[in-house]
Amino acid sequence: MNEKKGKQSIKFGNPPYILGAAAVAGPKEIDGPMARYFDRVSEDATFGKDSWEEGESEMVRQAVTLAIQKAGIVKQDIRYIFAGDLLGQLIASTFGIKDMEIPVFGLYGACSTCGEALSLASMTVAAGYADNVIAEASATWTVTGSGAFVVSDRESDVCIQGVTTGQIVDYGVKDSLNMGACMAPAAAAVIYQNLQDFGIKPTYYDRIITGDLGKVGKTILEDLLSMNNVDISANHMDCGIEIFENEEQDTHSGGSGCGCSATVLAGYILKKLSSGEWKRVLFVPTGALLSTVSYNEGQTIPGIAHAVMIEHHEKKGE
Repeated sequence: MNEKKGKQSIKFGNPPYILGAAAVAGPKEIDGPMARYFDRVSEDATFGKDSWEEGESEMVRQAVTLAIQKAGIVKQDIRYIFAGDLLGQLIASTFGIKDMEIPVFGLYGACSTCGEALSLASMTVAAGYADNVIAEASATWTVTGSGAFVVSDRESDVCIQGVTTGQIVDYGVKDSLNMGACMAPAAAAVIYQNLQDFGIKPTYYDRIITGDLGKVGKTILEDLLSMNNVDISANHMDCGIEIFENEEQDTHSGGSGCGCSATVLAGYILKKLSSGEWKRVLFVPTGALLSTVSYNEGQTIPGIAHAVMIEHHEKKGE
């Protein structure tokens, strides 16, 4: 039986599984340390199309199609798609999946969209409203990539045990070039709440993995949590730091965009969980909730983050 936990969390009675996943990435990502984990890469950032936007839609199409294939099912088995990106009116997602004839929920959580999509997909499956659901997120630059996941009631070696939904947190930061500072407070809040709601310590997880805080945001996050006597320094990693070679690729604080955490999860993290090298991961994509309008009007940049509890599962008979 599914169970509400604490203030912001859900524990699934019959945890949904990640049946298949695919990571598609662009040319800068090929030169990074994650390149060998991606399913498909392109040396052309527009993926053979006439614009960046069309290229991102092609990434989405490829990632979703490949995730379905890797799950061993067909598109007719998919009940819903939860998908989002950073373009106006979600046009990367729209044009990437418009011909698939699958019901769609378009999402915007900035760079936390992958966590939002996985949360909603897992809730939908756990509640019995669907057998198979796609969760997908994409972006172009600074990380060019798309990650897609088939969340299913069919058993696999990776499951989603629970979720903690984040609140909007605004520390009054207005510097759009300092996204780590905008998002770190939201990440700290949702990580702390996950630990409180489930009555666990950071060491419960092999890794606590944020989306794209970068080097600056990582430091802020760990400092904020330490104020509440929570130390994640030993098992924290950030997708934005891991996806590029900082010095060699001149990426400064690190990569960003909702394709950042999505591709690292689909390409790298799930392989660690599937093999059993990691048993439990708290996946925490982070987003900065701004637009050109809010920025030009001088508004602050609130943050959001969602936590997804992903675990290794020993299949029956293994």
